[in-house]
Amino acid sequence: MAEKKIIAVVGATGAQGGGLVRAILNDPNGGFQARAITRNINSDKAKELARLGAEVVSANVDDPESLKRAFKGAYGVYCVTFFWADFSPEKEITQAIAMAHAAKDAGIQHAIWSTFEDTRKWVPLSDNRMPTLLGKYKVAHFDAKSEADHVFTDLGVPTTFLLTSFYWENLIYFGSGPKKGPDGKLAITFPMGDKKLPGISSEDIGKCAYGIFKKGREFIGKTVGIAGEHLTGAQMATSLTKALGRDVRYNEVSPDVYRGFGFPGAEDMGNMFQFKRDFEQDYCGSRNLEFTRSLNPGLQTFEAWLRLNKNRIPLE
Repeated sequence: MAEKKIIAVVGATGAQGGGLVRAILNDPNGGFQARAITRNINSDKAKELARLGAEVVSANVDDPESLKRAFKGAYGVYCVTFFWADFSPEKEITQAIAMAHAAKDAGIQHAIWSTFEDTRKWVPLSDNRMPTLLGKYKVAHFDAKSEADHVFTDLGVPTTFLLTSFYWENLIYFGSGPKKGPDGKLAITFPMGDKKLPGISSEDIGKCAYGIFKKGREFIGKTVGIAGEHLTGAQMATSLTKALGRDVRYNEVSPDVYRGFGFPGAEDMGNMFQFKRDFEQDYCGSRNLEFTRSLNPGLQTFEAWLRLNKNRIPLE
């Protein structure tokens, strides 16, 4: 039997990376082996991946030499950054550059870089429809990732640029779930008006990434977008009401109000939702549902995801 191709996965204990590692492990005859890269190989999540059969190795995206060692001998790599750990777009760019160089150094045959649109192509810095952040971004955690795209290309790393969508897990972990208003009723709050928000389960992001690796060279050099469904806030509220057995409404606010909520990253999130709202056609259009399902035939709808995860959503 041919030796399995190693896919090294950055952020293997996180949402996207963990989904990819599990997708590989759940397909023992797929010809691939998962190398889970994590800062802490002794964490519970890392130990669980090792128990499931992943090769777990220690590396840090802030340590380029450790990345080179972790990528060595791999066929493919999955590269992702996590803006919300440091709220630093510059750090994301530095980390992406380190991953691109490590991929080049290791002779990687297929990299997937989890990136986003550069919103400044739609809303220039001079456009006051939304505030400019840190002097040079509109949506910092989108724009910075996009700024790093060219590094993979310039170095000649065979790369697929993956545009992901709003994680439905944000309803569990990120404070986006239903909250009680002054009237005691539950509501989800987004500045999306009646526009559709592409969403997906993080597990399905991993399965889609695995689908891209399985396609071989088909998507190298291409930008592809994925989503599980495109839903309005009202549609999400209806599905939550059905799943939770409690009335959940959609609280529509303006982007200005959302930016003023004061939680860490509120301005960036407010700008992000405004971008998705104002350019719904472009944003949804680049995240085709049929294409996503072609990569991952088991793609979940929001209601299917809720059936499995409704008890994990905190209700305040």
